[in-house]
Amino acid sequence: MSNPVFNNSAVFGEPKNQRGGAATQAGPAYGSPPPQGQGPAYGTPPQQGAQWGAYGAQTADAAQLDAMYNAPSATTADTKRLTYDDVIMKTGGLLALLVVVGAASWYLTPQMPFLYLFGAIAGLVLGLVNAFKRNPSPALIVAYTVAQGLFLGGISLAFGSMTVGNGGSVTDIVFQAVLATVATFAAALFLFRSGKVRVTPKFTRWLLIAMVGYLAFSLVNVVLVLFGVLDGWGMRGGTIGIIVGLVAVGLAAASLIVDFDSIKRGVEAGVPAKFAWSAAFGLMVTLIWLYLEFLRLFAILQSSD
Repeated sequence: MSNPVFNNSAVFGEPKNQRGGAATQAGPAYGSPPPQGQGPAYGTPPQQGAQWGAYGAQTADAAQLDAMYNAPSATTADTKRLTYDDVIMKTGGLLALLVVVGAASWYLTPQMPFLYLFGAIAGLVLGLVNAFKRNPSPALIVAYTVAQGLFLGGISLAFGSMTVGNGGSVTDIVFQAVLATVATFAAALFLFRSGKVRVTPKFTRWLLIAMVGYLAFSLVNVVLVLFGVLDGWGMRGGTIGIIVGLVAVGLAAASLIVDFDSIKRGVEAGVPAKFAWSAAFGLMVTLIWLYLEFLRLFAILQSSD
């Protein structure tokens, strides 16, 4: 597991092995007598007022049985269980909100440059809060999306402005980054659905190690740039920066595949429908990361021309 949103979730997380963890004990077989001390002895008549064999349940008549037999099968919507449609609808709604807020931030940032910085800080705080909540909060997830929209609009304008002096327009790399993000998402979904890429313990372990290494590299680079040890892109400039950017894109794409596997497990396990918000939030976190990596990569490529 790589995405902390799914990793910290009790419903989307990987099932625990029986060895080293408390395994769920199976109940007695249907129709078997109750264990000693937990019910009446097998074969004894029912207590007064109880229906034989039903522990007090009323016997259904022929009309009720016929109505139950002819009733349509209950769907996941009827049982309030998670479905793929729930995840798609909520993810699509959050993405639409992200685009609208991002567009507004794009036009407001020149007059209010602090806006996207506020969005960055608020998005980080709300992201951590949502990632570690046991039950999803739609209001907090929407607030996270708004904050990230403020941040992405301003940072996209800043990266786009870097390309103007190199023969590009402000919107060039933004359009390229959006297109690349959509294409990568579609490719990752196709590979997952086709079974060509399987999420195995070895795969998730490799992804976790690679992401920790990338995070450490990024933190060191940011510190060196902030303290003036390196300028510009720091260690992310030039050929090395392009290679690191491609690696980061690969990690984000692999994380998407793990996210799909987590959602698939949740749907198959029949978790409550409210966790569609958690699934949508997890996908948003990975997609925003993927977009930022493409944005940085295209800006580095454009600046090196």
